[in-house]
Amino acid sequence: MKYTFEEIMSEHEYAQANEMAGYLLHGGLDSEGNYISPRTKKRWDAINEWSNNLTGQGNPLLDCSVQILKYGNYPNFDQAKYLLSLGEGTFLWNSLTITGIIEARGRALAEITAPDFQQIIKEDISQTATGHMNKGLFVAHGFDEGGDPDSKQGAHDQMWFAARDLLFGKDAYPIPEVPDNIGRPVEEEDKWPIPVEYAGIVDFLMNVLMIEVRAECFFQFSMNIAACEELFQDRRDDALLAAEMVRRIRQDEAVHVAYLNLIVSELRTFTFKTEKGELLGSDFIDSHWNKMVKWHGEEIHHEFKDQRIEIVEETLKNQENADSVIESFHRLAS
Repeated sequence: MKYTFEEIMSEHEYAQANEMAGYLLHGGLDSEGNYISPRTKKRWDAINEWSNNLTGQGNPLLDCSVQILKYGNYPNFDQAKYLLSLGEGTFLWNSLTITGIIEARGRALAEITAPDFQQIIKEDISQTATGHMNKGLFVAHGFDEGGDPDSKQGAHDQMWFAARDLLFGKDAYPIPEVPDNIGRPVEEEDKWPIPVEYAGIVDFLMNVLMIEVRAECFFQFSMNIAACEELFQDRRDDALLAAEMVRRIRQDEAVHVAYLNLIVSELRTFTFKTEKGELLGSDFIDSHWNKMVKWHGEEIHHEFKDQRIEIVEETLKNQENADSVIESFHRLAS
């Protein structure tokens, strides 16, 4: 179960390029026109093999389904339809733009080198996902998000911008302010029994994993909005292309959730060598994971929701019968 960097990064032989809306994008199509995600010729095989090895030993994978999120997308689908029916598309334009900009930042994953976890883990990790973080898993993920600098193909950043432009047209609204950080910040009570350079990587992996889980809600929301026949009626063909664009991003992201989930799940089962003796990973990882799920699945939702309510209400004040319109918007809340 050992793979080289070249194997993890290897591509399929594509029958057609992945070209949509004037963009040349990563991945490609098979002879039947089905989309194939980039750098997955061996990557999925490796992840599945490592996963089967872990679960075959009686160790479950973490639950990383959207069910671990206490709240869904805000505004919800009905509220979004209502806003768009009023001609108010800024909220969706902003969400798609911010997502694309944040995806571009994900290119930094390709520059990360994790410390050698074998130094603090008792078991042999050479045939695990944990042992392959620096053997292509991080680089492949970074290239998926922000693009391969040696390629002319766009990645998820351009795919989100293309989906946005298909729905609204180019430069329909101003570029919004983008949050500096969308991950759970390190807090004083976050105590780790392992050296800070290792703890930082584990915390980072859990943050990125939860960001990917939250993104799953937005994928489905965006696809439903773009595919809705009642919306974007003057550009239905482009809207359907936008829905397909998001579906392809969603397909690409599945491999990210799978390997991140697997690494954190593996780390729970390993025996760590600490200053106070040997310690099972789950004894300290589980408490941090629970904090991460609560922050991403609940706490940050309230903060973002309050910000979005303020923006939407300010926007709707320009509508005729503004008070009634705002009340109708809130009535559609889940």
